[in-house]
Amino acid sequence: MSRTKGDEEEYWNSSKFKAFTFDDEDDELSQLKESKRAVNSLRDFVDDGDDDDDLERVNWSGEPVGSISWTIKETAGNSGPTQEGREPKNRNSFSYGQLPKPTSTYSLSSFFKALSDTPAKSYAPELGRPKGEYRDYSNDWSLCDTVRRLRKGKVCSLERFRSLQDKLQLLEEAVSVHDGNVITAVLIFLKRTLSKEILFRELEVRQVALRHLIHFLKEIGDQKLLLELFRFLDRTEELALSHYREHLTIQDPDKRKEFLKTCVGLPFSAEDTAHIQDHYTLLERQIIIEANDRHLESAGQTEIFRKHPRKASILNMPLVTTLFYACFYHYSEPEGTFSSPINLKKTFKIPDKQYVLTALAARAKLRAWHDVDALFTTKNWLGYTKKRAPIGFHRVVEILHKNNAPVQILQEYVNLVEDVDMKLNLATKFKCHDVVIDTCRDLKDRQQLMAYRGKVDKGSAEEEKIDTILSSPQIRWKN
Repeated sequence: MSRTKGDEEEYWNSSKFKAFTFDDEDDELSQLKESKRAVNSLRDFVDDGDDDDDLERVNWSGEPVGSISWTIKETAGNSGPTQEGREPKNRNSFSYGQLPKPTSTYSLSSFFKALSDTPAKSYAPELGRPKGEYRDYSNDWSLCDTVRRLRKGKVCSLERFRSLQDKLQLLEEAVSVHDGNVITAVLIFLKRTLSKEILFRELEVRQVALRHLIHFLKEIGDQKLLLELFRFLDRTEELALSHYREHLTIQDPDKRKEFLKTCVGLPFSAEDTAHIQDHYTLLERQIIIEANDRHLESAGQTEIFRKHPRKASILNMPLVTTLFYACFYHYSEPEGTFSSPINLKKTFKIPDKQYVLTALAARAKLRAWHDVDALFTTKNWLGYTKKRAPIGFHRVVEILHKNNAPVQILQEYVNLVEDVDMKLNLATKFKCHDVVIDTCRDLKDRQQLMAYRGKVDKGSAEEEKIDTILSSPQIRWKN
């Protein structure tokens, strides 16, 4: 089939294939070179004079620039087509000295990092932390600066004080500022970093620091180290007292009693030895009384325990509490029993004032007024009775009023107060009218008696008594 000249030209021009030319712009190598030129043209945007060695550089294939695989491919690409046949040889004979210098040291990662760091997204400049803040952990503080920072409660490491001389100088500096918290902080550091022998030896000649350490060990309850310290210092009495304190940690009464028994022979002073012996004896008594009273209370046959059930155990209670308990539940028991108040008084040499105060409070609480009266009644060698109170009758009146004693009982003991002014004050305070009227009559104080007449109820027996005394011609009143 023949074509015209025009058809042939249209055919050739409409073909989707093009002839090969050396100047073809679609050549892949030319496109690669053009791409590299485009990347290099970004230099003005990226290059700001800073060191970009910390940025990861990649080529167009995504491999890091400078890696072995990138170097081999780059070498093969730059050597031209004639080196393709020798590529295996070049891989086997690869060395760092033969690597060519890359054409460009800039990458897309650096470019996008530069774009993300543009001032358009910076809302405020970032201020650096003061250099002083970093010095807390740099261990470059002087001795005085370290103690000063400890006083202010700031973070300060003591680990740089490694030699014994440095540690002792730090301790002396802490003592010189007279701050207990700083001294204790340094002592904790020395306790952790020094042997016990060296620490005890150095503190023996530094009494201020020694007292702080002893107090600190007592506070934290480190009895073992405290005993070792007292033993090193040959302070036997304090060693014994520290050992005695361990009884506070023993909850079982029988085990505590046995422990106290071992403390009796320790090198205490004479006075302390007596106290330790009394403590052991008291606990021994309490164990016996507690077991017996628990049995009586559970049986329900004793009237005092039925009317007044026990609110707490007597074990490990003080001596005064034990005496009050005995006066409340076992007041009438014979002296030979362990729970008798008289037995406790004699065994532990309780003074008369303490015994009377405790017994009065216990019997008044039970409203046992007969026992109260007997407590203050004494007989002389002629058989005459007399009331005597080693604590003073004014205190007796106050205790009786606190326990809601009747007015008749109060008046009896108010009349026994020797001081007249105190008697009038107590009688007026507790409304003992007869005592006030009789005292004003004995004092012949008409004015005070008339003033008191206005305080009693109208038409009462007290008012009639006052009117009778005021109208009596036999009384010579004071002016």
